[in-house]
Amino acid sequence: MAWLNLAVAGLFEIGWAIGLKYTHGFSRFWPSVLTVAAMVASFVFLAQALKEIPVGTGYAVWTGIGATGTAILGIVLFAESAALPRLACIGLIVVGIAGLKLTAEA
Repeated sequence: MAWLNLAVAGLFEIGWAIGLKYTHGFSRFWPSVLTVAAMVASFVFLAQALKEIPVGTGYAVWTGIGATGTAILGIVLFAESAALPRLACIGLIVVGIAGLKLTAEA
C-alpha cells in the first residue's frame, strides 16, 4: 500500500506542477484552488507512504515521478522541446526510479 500511496503522491505532484502554469502566478482563482488542493493531496499521500518506505527512497521516487510526468506533459501541453537528449535524460530518471524501487528496503 505504501508504494501505491507514493505513486498517487507523484501523480498529484505532476498535477500541481502543471497547475502552477495555469494559475498565472496565483492570479486565477480556480486553477489556484486546484493547484493548492493537489499540493496538499500530494504531501498527504507522500507522508503516508513514508511511514513504511525509507525517506531517501520515497522522496527521490516522488520527485522522480513528478519530474518525469511534468517534463512529458510539458512536451504534450506546452510544446516544449522533445529533442533526443532531453528524452534520454527523462529515460534516465525513469531508470533511476525503477532502480530505487527494486533496491528499496521496504
